[in-house]
Amino acid sequence: MIYLAPFTYPFIIGAAFMFLIVVWKYAMWFIDLPKEDVQKIKKGIFSKATLYSVWEIFRESLLHVRIFKRSLPLGYMHCSLALGWFMLIVVGWIETIVYLGNSFVPLYGHVFFRFFAAPVLTEHFWILDFLMDFFLLIVLSGVFLAWIKRFSSRLVGIRRTTKHVLTDRLAMSFLWFVFPLRLLSETVTASIYGGGGFLTGSLGELFAAFLPSQLLSSLLMPFWWCYSISLGGFFCFMPFSRYMHIFTEIPLILLRNWTLRPTLDEKSYDKFEIQACSRCGICIDECQLQKVLGIENVQSVYFLRDKRYHMLRLATAQNCLMCGRCQQVCPVGINLNTLRLSTRAIMRNIPSEQRYNYFNGIDRSCGEGRVGYFAGCMTHLTPKIKISMEKIFKAAGEDVWYADSEGSVCCGRPLMLSGETDAARKMIKFNEELFRKHKITTLVTSCPICFRVFTEQYNLEGITVLHHTQYIASILRSGRIALSPEECSYVYHDPCELGRGCGVYDEPREVISRAANLMECSQNREHALCCGGSLSNFVIDDFQQQKIASSVVEHLLLSGAERIATACPLCRKTLSRATERRVMDIAEIVSERLT
Repeated sequence: MIYLAPFTYPFIIGAAFMFLIVVWKYAMWFIDLPKEDVQKIKKGIFSKATLYSVWEIFRESLLHVRIFKRSLPLGYMHCSLALGWFMLIVVGWIETIVYLGNSFVPLYGHVFFRFFAAPVLTEHFWILDFLMDFFLLIVLSGVFLAWIKRFSSRLVGIRRTTKHVLTDRLAMSFLWFVFPLRLLSETVTASIYGGGGFLTGSLGELFAAFLPSQLLSSLLMPFWWCYSISLGGFFCFMPFSRYMHIFTEIPLILLRNWTLRPTLDEKSYDKFEIQACSRCGICIDECQLQKVLGIENVQSVYFLRDKRYHMLRLATAQNCLMCGRCQQVCPVGINLNTLRLSTRAIMRNIPSEQRYNYFNGIDRSCGEGRVGYFAGCMTHLTPKIKISMEKIFKAAGEDVWYADSEGSVCCGRPLMLSGETDAARKMIKFNEELFRKHKITTLVTSCPICFRVFTEQYNLEGITVLHHTQYIASILRSGRIALSPEECSYVYHDPCELGRGCGVYDEPREVISRAANLMECSQNREHALCCGGSLSNFVIDDFQQQKIASSVVEHLLLSGAERIATACPLCRKTLSRATERRVMDIAEIVSERLT
């Protein structure tokens, strides 16, 4: 019954080609993994993380739960295509076993079973016919939504669709025709031989009633040929298109749960993240560069696309606020900011043993104490914050060592953001030695940029790192300082580096609530807007930064608050330029309300 029919050749060739390319890519990526990552895989493969990964794969690779949370139509589109096709394969496999027993059936026999079996089957299992047609209908509904999305993306819940390269378009075109052609092929077969389910069987009866049997017989092989060609064409282009995510997202989930992470040195793990992007386009809607300034083709989806196809330009890599809004909503959970940093380092790093050597031996600190205060460059440019912190330390009776009292000392992150990782590491080493030299046990900083690099890139074992809002909250709880609340309302703006970057959301709100009335805007916490003054973007100009800041201020004041509070000197400076309303750092609010 199952024989090697000529029309199956395109499918066989395409499937074999795809298999070889995917296996070759996997092999190269795994071979290039550093030893420490290989050890993590060996340790994690037989752990609970693997079981959790299986559940996550089902939840996100098939059901697409994260996309459903974003948009029901968009989630259904992705789910119907992924889960529907998967179930067609599973039920189709069961179908061949039910009809043929455990005898060996080649792959093309499973895929084209309705063609081979229809002329000789004398009985049908209605439940299998029903399930096959049901899941085919589910997939077809997803294809229909995909067509709608290309012409009117707002109907499926996103403002803009992704612009694709040639291989993406070719793979997408083949995929769009696979299932309509399958429907036609199985319908014509059912019209000639009978059988089929509620969809193909009913349509087959309709075809048989209105079309001549000779015409149907002449259409049978062309439809199966077209179906096979569509499958084979899709498989040939898939490894070189966005659809490579189908095979890459699964190992990415496993590797991530086995604690592998991207690095600034761009290790092999990064290849899995780059290839796992499905280019769903969700990140485009989150990007303020697009929404406020109308800048296109630089968003994370395009950054990953250009990086995957080796056509990334430095201007694209650098035109990003790196606020993390896109990373927050990425349904695949790709570490987009780390990939940006590593790419900038590769494209722009300027190694020199002489750079920043002039810092050796320079100590701009003063005072003594187990608590160290690192103001940071931006805090020096907004001196009221530094003065406020000095007042707070004094009110708490804290003995403080001021790391950069006599002049600004860079934490290294601005250099890292620009791609100059060698210079950044020199700064980090210098500061680590400075902190150890003065034997501090707690390090407080007013700058979220400094706070993030201290917690992520520094080796400060034995030293507790706190943002000043965390420190202030702790001394308020302990009763070391007290505040007299004012009858004024503030809306809090979550700084990107402090909020999404470090997960600090509650302490700033706790402090504000003790000093005044706290109000919330609709886009807050992990969904907060970037002020626009990011040190990460090296392309937009001052006018464009102010335009973003104005849009943020407008959104914040919709809360009805009288003033704006933030916990970042850069945010304070940027937002102040965009409004006549008072914009204050939390340290300033506290220092004014000290009793």
